[in-house]
Amino acid sequence: MTDNPRRGAPLDVIAASLRRERARARLSLSEVAKQAGIAKSTLSQLESGSGNPSVETLWALSVALDVPFSRLVEPAIPKVQVIRAGEGPTIYSEHAEYVATLLAACPPNARRDIYLISAEPGRPRASDPHLPGTVEHVVICTGRALVGLSDDPVEVVPGDYVKYPGDVAHVFEAVEAGTRAVLLSENV
Repeated sequence: MTDNPRRGAPLDVIAASLRRERARARLSLSEVAKQAGIAKSTLSQLESGSGNPSVETLWALSVALDVPFSRLVEPAIPKVQVIRAGEGPTIYSEHAEYVATLLAACPPNARRDIYLISAEPGRPRASDPHLPGTVEHVVICTGRALVGLSDDPVEVVPGDYVKYPGDVAHVFEAVEAGTRAVLLSENV
C-alpha cells in the first residue's frame, strides 16, 4: 500500500478520538449523533473505525462534542510522559560545570519550560536577563547551590524552593558536588 497524502487522518485515530471525546463529555451515541445531525449508525461506524467521514461530518461532531476539530484527527498525546535519567535534550554551559536537560517544552499558548539542572562547584553559571516578564523557579534535589539574582543569590539545600525574576542578571552556583535541581522558567 502506498502512502497517499490526500488520504487524511487514519480511521483508527478518528475512531479512538470520537470514543475518547464522547466518554469525556459523558454523552451517549444517540445524544452526540442528534447534536451533530447525523445518524446514530453513522457515528457507531465511525467509532468502530469502519466509516469514512467527510470533513463536514467531523466538523459537526467537533461542535457537538465541544472540542477543536484537530482533536478528532490527531493522535492523542499520552497523559503520562517519562524521561529517564540521562535522557532528553541536553545543553551544556561553555563557562561552568552546568548542564540543563529539557524535561518539558512549552506547549502552545503557554510560556514555560522545565529543566533538570546538573551542576558542579567551580565557576558559577551566570545568566544574562531573559525576555521581560520571565520568572524562574528552582527546587534543589541534591547538593547545595547559590541561586537567584547575581548581586544577591541565596543558598539553597535539598527541598528548598527559590523564585526570582529571570529578566535581570541571575546566577546558579553549585557549592557542593553532585548538585541537582529542577528549574521552571516561565514568561508571565
